[in-house]
Amino acid sequence: MLKRKRLRTRGKISFSRYFQVFKPGDSVAVVRELSIPIGYSKRLQGKVGKIISKQGEAYHVEINDLNKKKHYFIKPIHLKKIEEAK
Repeated sequence: MLKRKRLRTRGKISFSRYFQVFKPGDSVAVVRELSIPIGYSKRLQGKVGKIISKQGEAYHVEINDLNKKKHYFIKPIHLKKIEEAK
């Protein structure tokens, strides 16, 4: 689990990650950006889910947590797209 950033990257954010766009049905992994406060549990770090829709600046993500489907609203800077194997 990420606890701190390298010295030269502290306080900096990637604009390409901040403005990334997802479509409903895309698979994403939750990867915390440590420079921006989060609005969800730290235990979601590394979990994989599906994009349901977009609401405001955030995305509605469905994640399986202990075989239960849970819904979260997460900003795109905390998400990373996962390519599905064919």
